Amino acid sequence: MTIKTKKQLNRDDNWLLYRLDYIWSKYFSDIPQTNRVYIHFGRYAKLRLGSIKYNKHSKDTKITITSMFQDESIPEGVIDHTIAHELIHYTHGFSSPHAKLHKYPHEGGVVKSEMEKRGMGYLFKAYKDWIKKYRQIYLKNYG
Repeated sequence: MTIKTKKQLNRDDNWLLYRLDYIWSKYFSDIPQTNRVYIHFGRYAKLRLGSIKYNKHSKDTKITITSMFQDESIPEGVIDHTIAHELIHYTHGFSSPHAKLHKYPHEGGVVKSEMEKRGMGYLFKAYKDWIKKYRQIYLKNYG
């Protein structure tokens, strides 16, 4: 008898790039990548889960994801949500060469609204469910 197992990919920068490519092609195919966009795991951060920055000199955009997300216990949907969240900022002209669509990056709940519009409401729910539990653990340990 043969047992088939699903091979787990290591959660490294290549895995993040795979997730970025998947999310971009599935949910943001209407958004041109007008500059180079990089993604990588950054320092371990308990509160800042992701960030996006534009380099004015090289014209590149860099997405940084907390290395806390390398832990296999963090649901993939939470990581995908974080990547999608940063891509929405890119789409709206924050840290990208695209025109700014809003004065502020989170103005009036635009991130949640954009996620739902693009069919990613399930990722927003996965994130909300996880963050509720995570906050309780965080406050217990650091609060």
